[in-house]
Amino acid sequence: MNRRNFLRTGSLAGITLSAFGLGACAATPSATATATTGNETPTDATKSEAAAANTDPADFQLNEVTVQELQRKMQSGELTSKAITQLYLDRIQAVDKSGPKINSVIEVNPDAIQIAEAMDQERKAGKVRGPLHGIPVMVKDNVDTHDKMSTSAGTLALADNKASKDAFIVSQLRAAGAVIIGKTNLSEWANFRSTNSSSGWSGRGGQTKNAYVLDRTPCGSSSGSGVAVSANLCAVTVGTETNGSIVCPAAVSGVVGFKPTVGLVSRSGIIPISHTQDTAGPIARTVTDAAILMGVLAGVDPNDAVTKESTGKAFTDYTQFLDVNALQGKRIGVEKSFLEGHVAIDALLRQALEQLKSKGATIVEVEAMKSIRDVSRDSFKILQYEFKDGVNKYLATANAQVKTLKDVIEYNKRNEKTSMPFFKQEILEMSDKLGDLNTKEYKDAVKKQVSGSRAAIDKLMKDNKLDAIAGPTYGPSWCIDLVNGDSFTGYGMSTPAAISGYPHVTVPLGQVQGLPVGISFFGGAYSEPKLFGIAYAYEQISKHRTAPKFLKTTNPS
Repeated sequence: MNRRNFLRTGSLAGITLSAFGLGACAATPSATATATTGNETPTDATKSEAAAANTDPADFQLNEVTVQELQRKMQSGELTSKAITQLYLDRIQAVDKSGPKINSVIEVNPDAIQIAEAMDQERKAGKVRGPLHGIPVMVKDNVDTHDKMSTSAGTLALADNKASKDAFIVSQLRAAGAVIIGKTNLSEWANFRSTNSSSGWSGRGGQTKNAYVLDRTPCGSSSGSGVAVSANLCAVTVGTETNGSIVCPAAVSGVVGFKPTVGLVSRSGIIPISHTQDTAGPIARTVTDAAILMGVLAGVDPNDAVTKESTGKAFTDYTQFLDVNALQGKRIGVEKSFLEGHVAIDALLRQALEQLKSKGATIVEVEAMKSIRDVSRDSFKILQYEFKDGVNKYLATANAQVKTLKDVIEYNKRNEKTSMPFFKQEILEMSDKLGDLNTKEYKDAVKKQVSGSRAAIDKLMKDNKLDAIAGPTYGPSWCIDLVNGDSFTGYGMSTPAAISGYPHVTVPLGQVQGLPVGISFFGGAYSEPKLFGIAYAYEQISKHRTAPKFLKTTNPS
């Protein structure tokens, strides 16, 4: 969740900036983890790897490897799932816990090697479950896993929460043969705790750092998911989004993030914010890998009624829509207010638009942000109502010491030095004071927002005969600031797709002084096939993905 998207709704028509503050960042207070319940005891092999580690991103056997390449290595016998899993576990120790210490992994799975061995035995017996068979995957730490790992949303109040069963999407991953090797850090409570928080910080996991420049934010709330896959700590990751929490961390980490239509991917077993906006989705280094993961995550879940709407609209294989010629004949709207914001991003965007046109697309200037400004004014209030309702329902059956949102608030007060060392919990407190979902204020607001945003986007696309709407996802990563919190300077394309529940994909657009930025494409409900095609075709002609170098600052001198 990006607080800018609901606290600054008045600026949705666009932001014109004179600078992004790309100089060296000021030193901030220590942001290391205050506690952990993860299995962080390295094996002997891990210790030796860490001791000899070189943080050069190219100095890794699996650097930038794709899911399909890993499958070929296993099929040929060059590597096993066990060997691949061990290489990634060693990489986590060398880069995430030691070396540059990017802090993107909140906990590793002590059973990962055992799971990988089981997948190797199945392969040896002639059984391959699918494209993720034996592939190491990480999930965000608000997703239930029925194993030895906790599900905490980053908060110390839930550090002991061992899920009684897998989230639906975790069951899907396991059935597909994926090896869940760990959980990624996140902005605590998916960035729905304080108006002054720092993206990527949690009481349980500490501060995640941007792998490109370590004093820069990873954005959030799927901070660790974006950083971990960008730093080559696993093959693909799962993030979650309410508004910007997949696409922003993906964009600033130079990777692909896909926020699907609400209803395509189940939310059962995921610590919630909003049942009208929440969804899980893939984060990957390539569009192809994101498409592979999406095919596994999608599915109808009896415990999440909204997924029934995806019947007949979901696919088990989204790679079938990846076509280098997908831009031919497409009409793509470009957000007019984002054509003149920052000279470097303007240049990158205009280059991208020329590339799109060179492959047969027609570019149409539109004002998508302006069209949904009025209906988004109550967004924050809606989320507060839904957060209270959803969290209370989740905690009521969780294996944790806290059973209500009120319990969480009181826990944080009793443990203020460890739970709230940098910022407080005013959003939790404001939410807890609200009524239930039968409150007229809530019902009127959600009806206006959901129907209004969908009508506005549908009309805009119909009137202009558009296949998708595009613009810079966000500006470059800002400085980590545990004193003042996030600055959220720059663009922001997530709100229209977020409040309408429509799909949204971000792909690397280029870099500004070594900091990645992304380009967004979003469209109407269940337009994932079209968006995957557009994103893939753009990726193939632009090829802006580059591995991070773990620089200490943008100004080393």
